[in-house]
Amino acid sequence: MTQFDLTDDQREIQELARRFTADAITPHAAKWDEHHIFPRDTIKAAADLGFGAIYVSEESGGIGLGRMEAALIMEAMAYGCPSTSAFISIHNMAAWMIDSYGSPELKARYLPSMVTCDRIGSYCLTEPGSGSDAAALKTRAVRDGDHYVVTGSKAFISGGGQNEIYVTMVRTGEDGAKGISALVIERDMPGVSFGANEKKLGWHSQPTAQVNFDGVRVPVSNLVGVEGQGFRIAMSGLDGGRLNIGACSLGGAQRCLDEAIGYTRDRRQFGKAIVEFQNTQFVLADMETDLQAARMLLYAAAGKVSAKSPDATKFAAMAKRLSTDTGSSVVDRALQMFGGYGYLQDYPIERFWRDLRVHRILEGTNEIMRSIVAREMLREA
Repeated sequence: MTQFDLTDDQREIQELARRFTADAITPHAAKWDEHHIFPRDTIKAAADLGFGAIYVSEESGGIGLGRMEAALIMEAMAYGCPSTSAFISIHNMAAWMIDSYGSPELKARYLPSMVTCDRIGSYCLTEPGSGSDAAALKTRAVRDGDHYVVTGSKAFISGGGQNEIYVTMVRTGEDGAKGISALVIERDMPGVSFGANEKKLGWHSQPTAQVNFDGVRVPVSNLVGVEGQGFRIAMSGLDGGRLNIGACSLGGAQRCLDEAIGYTRDRRQFGKAIVEFQNTQFVLADMETDLQAARMLLYAAAGKVSAKSPDATKFAAMAKRLSTDTGSSVVDRALQMFGGYGYLQDYPIERFWRDLRVHRILEGTNEIMRSIVAREMLREA
């Protein structure tokens, strides 16, 4: 990518994702939302295009792309369904962690089926008592010969109960970040259980549930990286996850802006189309400007994360905060343009309004993003 434009290869990837979305996601997303359908076949079809292992290395069976390309793919798929796009992002994060930090044995055991989405991965960090304060997690793994015995619970886990693989942050040592390690835990291991599917405001196309571990015996060979490295692994994965969730907000907001333009052209009040009113044009112009500004910051941050720049974490946090706040704001203004019709499920706007709201909470709340940015600014000063 140049400073101001996409490369030809990136445009081809973007167009591939857009075509897939138009054919396989957009026509079905409203039904998935209304009936709480988990579209596993569609996720498998996305994996057939390589979207189940976007930044998994080619040596491990992935397509080995960068964070910029991943953002383009997530943004394109979110144009049809932010919930499904975000779910695929989470799977990609889990696969990337195994590929980046796992032993050759661990990668050989899990990645072939994850690349194809025959087995789907979840990322397990948040607990009932530790959300933003992730380093305070309590789930414990005690070494017992060739196994760890894991006890504890994880909350708000996308794919909980449905996914087969859980990359889980556990406490193997002292309190705080240095005592945390990462383990791959399988759904069918004895002692793994799940809470009821959460009843959520949005994200209805994906299951979310608590994951419980009651004396689960996990082979030591399922350790990702080394003991005590888990928190660093978790945080390194979150930079990319923040970019992806920001991209999902941009894709959903772009869809609503396009819908608003079409609606205001057709809707007539006081004898003319409401798009002809200057106030409508000003609001549309502000929505476009805000969206493009957030997109440029997100693309710049993606380049920094791919390049492992020293300020990558700061830029990922800024981009996540701005993109998710802007996405929600654009969708809210689009709903207002639709008036009462925007509040009805006959139109897609209310679904995007519900789906994008959670993006300001997950992958680190936007308040935590501000704390990260301020911390990095003071460190640089």
